[in-house]
Amino acid sequence: MNEAANTLDTLGLYCPMPIILTSQKLKELKGGDILEVLSDDEGIKKDMPVWCKSTGNEFIQIIEDSGIYKVYVRKVTVETKA
Repeated sequence: MNEAANTLDTLGLYCPMPIILTSQKLKELKGGDILEVLSDDEGIKKDMPVWCKSTGNEFIQIIEDSGIYKVYVRKVTVETKA
């Protein structure tokens, strides 16, 4: 897996905050950058893939470790045609 450009700590926050903060953070990143989101909200397992699908960003994977979810999302750039 590619290295994450940034890590977003949403530990202790519950739906919808991890998704809202992910959306805000991705706006700061360049297309192709990977964001690692840390969460202890089990809801992120279903929420993040659905959010990525609806926004066009790439859901890479979720790794669960001792109740902490590490979610990896790649910012996808939207190409505009002249």
